[in-house]
Amino acid sequence: MMYPFMTLNDKTEIVHSEAYDENGVETVKVYFEKPVYGGFHSAECYLPSYEWKNIDGFSDEEIQELQEFLESVAHIIIELAREGGFDNASNF
Repeated sequence: MMYPFMTLNDKTEIVHSEAYDENGVETVKVYFEKPVYGGFHSAECYLPSYEWKNIDGFSDEEIQELQEFLESVAHIIIELAREGGFDNASNF
């Protein structure tokens, strides 16, 4: 299941998975989707490693900006992923 996190000013939607175990490491998938004429740009980033996958349409500069933003909020996303998103988070 994916949980909404936020929408940026450019209409990029950010959602995240629940926290899950991948080879003994707590992992959270963060998915970005930006509407553009004729479709969407999209990308996935996996926390805590910040491994980017399936980048479609985003430029290297845009990914760098998303990386910097994600680094500033990763701790919040990871906590929400443990709790089951905003709706289930008890301390947010």
